[in-house]
Amino acid sequence: MTPEKVYGINPVREALRGDRKAFELFVQESATDQRIGKLAKLAEERGLAVRRRTREDLTRVSGSPHHQGVVLTVAPFIYADFDELLDSLTKTGAPLFLLALDGIQDPQNLGALIRSAACAGVQGIIIPKDRACGITAVAEKASAGAVETVPIAQVTNLARALEQLKEAGCWVYGLVAGNDTTIYNADFSGNLVLVVGSEGDGIRPLVRKQCDHQVSIPLYGGVSSLNASVAGAIAMFEAAKQRHE
Repeated sequence: MTPEKVYGINPVREALRGDRKAFELFVQESATDQRIGKLAKLAEERGLAVRRRTREDLTRVSGSPHHQGVVLTVAPFIYADFDELLDSLTKTGAPLFLLALDGIQDPQNLGALIRSAACAGVQGIIIPKDRACGITAVAEKASAGAVETVPIAQVTNLARALEQLKEAGCWVYGLVAGNDTTIYNADFSGNLVLVVGSEGDGIRPLVRKQCDHQVSIPLYGGVSSLNASVAGAIAMFEAAKQRHE
């Protein structure tokens, strides 16, 4: 098991608060940010070694200049088991709100979508194993630590997973550009799975066939498309608005 690196104030804080096994914390020497001191104290409370390093050393260790003066070594990210996730959510009796991502390949977009999902009240995220980005250090940083707060399941066959969700009583809505039905006149109440496609090709045909409804975001300016993470966030918060009204 090769340890992974988590870097950035928020991702490290959430990792230290979460259940993932952590090994040691590297902090920038002579750092003046009080948040770093609080993270060092939190790490020490967990029995972790706290090591002081130069900013250059932290850039080398993390592989990124955007570490904000703190790097944590942790066990590899553990994905939720899809069947167990579905079983645990259905047992609560609460309406389901899930996000399925079909082929998101940019870790920045993946992290941003996970962060938005956590803020919108999404209970679980499903991503495919192949031809898609997994949870990397970059995705964790972009999620601001949200990967530690919402279950993420990685499945071999996303279309089959959507079929299982439909069998469990979910309605599957695919976000598709240019569709006449928009997110603003769709009904997002009840058990909901929102599907967001890849940055270039959108939702694949086999996955699209599993969508009960296809919805779009109306655009009013001169640009014909939205970034995948922005589109997903807009749709998730419209769903959250409807579900909380």
